[in-house]
Amino acid sequence: MDIIDTARNVLRKEAESIEKTASGLDENFEKAIYLMKNCSGKIVVIGLGKSGHIGRKIAATLSSTGTPSFFVHAAEALHGDLGMIAKDDIVLAVSYSGETQELIEMIVSLRIIGASIISVTGNSNSTLAKEADVNIEIKIDNEADMLNLAPTSSSTATLAVGDALAVVLSMIRGFKEEDFAVFHPGGSLGKRLLSKSRNEKTVQEVG
Repeated sequence: MDIIDTARNVLRKEAESIEKTASGLDENFEKAIYLMKNCSGKIVVIGLGKSGHIGRKIAATLSSTGTPSFFVHAAEALHGDLGMIAKDDIVLAVSYSGETQELIEMIVSLRIIGASIISVTGNSNSTLAKEADVNIEIKIDNEADMLNLAPTSSSTATLAVGDALAVVLSMIRGFKEEDFAVFHPGGSLGKRLLSKSRNEKTVQEVG
């Protein structure tokens, strides 16, 4: 096995999955954007397993770019954490198969609560996709591992879709550098941005 060639093949397969998903985006992505933009509550991202790990990062990216969001583990949701969700919230349910049992089981409760559901799946005919208000479909040919089993291409494409949602929403909301600075006060980047923001404010006041 040539290690470098194998690694390049993995990266190329994952890049292809993002390109295919990008080409397949349709009006459902736009519907999801407007639902999230008009949400008066929070975006609650729910997932399990690798989709849960990806969902946690999506929630973090949404929050840091001006869309209030938090992550709920699907298993914990079924045992009381659904109480974190309110009728004005939107649930972003992440499951590549669209058949994750824990996500399917919470749909009735979410409808009783009154929250809207946006699903991110690899199958628009799956149970979750059909039950959701809007489904964003991830499109890949194969996973990047030799057995075509490990979530690799699918999880990478899902993460990229989450980034796309966050970036588009931030642009629509007019999210600015100074807003980013307020949400990132720690570290060198936060200090630099906050210092720049303060200096600009001082100049405006003096002017």
